[in-house]
Amino acid sequence: MGQVSRIIGLVVGLAVWLPLVANAQQIGQLEYMDSCAQCHGASGTGDGPLAGYLNVSLPDLTALQSQNGGVFPVTSVYQIIEGPVSSGAHGSSEMPAWSNRFQARGRLVANPDFSTTEAEIYARFRILALIEYLAGIQQD
Repeated sequence: MGQVSRIIGLVVGLAVWLPLVANAQQIGQLEYMDSCAQCHGASGTGDGPLAGYLNVSLPDLTALQSQNGGVFPVTSVYQIIEGPVSSGAHGSSEMPAWSNRFQARGRLVANPDFSTTEAEIYARFRILALIEYLAGIQQD
């Protein structure tokens, strides 16, 4: 009976968890198209309409995993997207620091009464959803 209970618990847990992952991927894709595709391109290969105006070559976002020994570099991607909060709108490079933008959007669109902590949580969720999407577009 204990094994049956564990199996039922696993099935119920997966039923709850899988839609959340799918939702995060969809939100991540929307966020990517809204915030990233202009430079990185719709496919993530660095060929967006603004890429030619930048002074740097853009990375192929579909190759992050293969360039990291087959493991998607979650922590470094998170840090790049979040950006240094104290370095201004575009961080220390041409890559914008998105955390402040996501927090402001959280207050404006999601809930104007967000506390600072709630806005930070909203921003972290947007970044993690974006990372979930990027992990899903990796090529071998």
